[in-house]
Amino acid sequence: MKESEIIFKAVELLKSKGLNKVDVAIVLGSGLGPLADGVREIFRVKYNEIEGFPVSTVEGHEGVLIYGELEGKRVLVYKGRFHYYEGYSTRQATLPLRILKPLNAKVLILTNAAGGVVPLMKPGDIMLIRDHINLIPDNPLRGPNLEEFGPRFPSMHDAYDEELRRLAKKCAVEEGIFIREGVYVALQGPSLETPSEYLFVRAIGGDAVGMSTAPEVIVARHMGIKVLAFSIITNVANPYAPSLATHEEVLQVANEAGRKLEKIIRRVIRSL
Repeated sequence: MKESEIIFKAVELLKSKGLNKVDVAIVLGSGLGPLADGVREIFRVKYNEIEGFPVSTVEGHEGVLIYGELEGKRVLVYKGRFHYYEGYSTRQATLPLRILKPLNAKVLILTNAAGGVVPLMKPGDIMLIRDHINLIPDNPLRGPNLEEFGPRFPSMHDAYDEELRRLAKKCAVEEGIFIREGVYVALQGPSLETPSEYLFVRAIGGDAVGMSTAPEVIVARHMGIKVLAFSIITNVANPYAPSLATHEEVLQVANEAGRKLEKIIRRVIRSL
């Protein structure tokens, strides 16, 4: 089945279940699934029930699409995402986001769990992503351009919407929650970074490192959708005294910090 057929069949399926509009779409990363609990659910559908969608293989990524209401807005929540390291191309991994264009979504909020590379960071910090450096050796726009979704050469100058970032910082202050702002570096994974790779990330201007998000931002901007993105810092790398961060520890920290991030996201959505 062609990409466009998968996308429009998925849209028809969701509309048949009661979806009528999407004000905000949200992607929940590792350990951040509980953020979906606050949504007044209208329906949910598993990714594997949508023909042509990839299937999530990572713990902490449930693999379900939830449609409902949050802070007076209609939201579509992706509870779990797909990664290049699972064996998918980034084009395949971002395919589920393509439904947002025909659904006329205007804002996409992305969350992820990331490793900090700035010494002042600590586990549980929230970083508002200002920009990214994409080192995943693939681009979701590679191949034939989907003309009905966006241009061949989309600009990434304002990939992370400045107005939305200002709003997020304002909302964080109002909630009394400290957040940082920085540059996210996307690597392919799934092996974690070596001490030298952490030093490299710092040298090129990165503040946090992870294995997702950048391809999703590229696709969203291709479709003209504004992006707001957050990283929860689950571990901080010290290249000179490296310590092992297990996936279980990452999930635990993400769950704990996720409660703070939920307050910010709720206030942002309320303000849109």
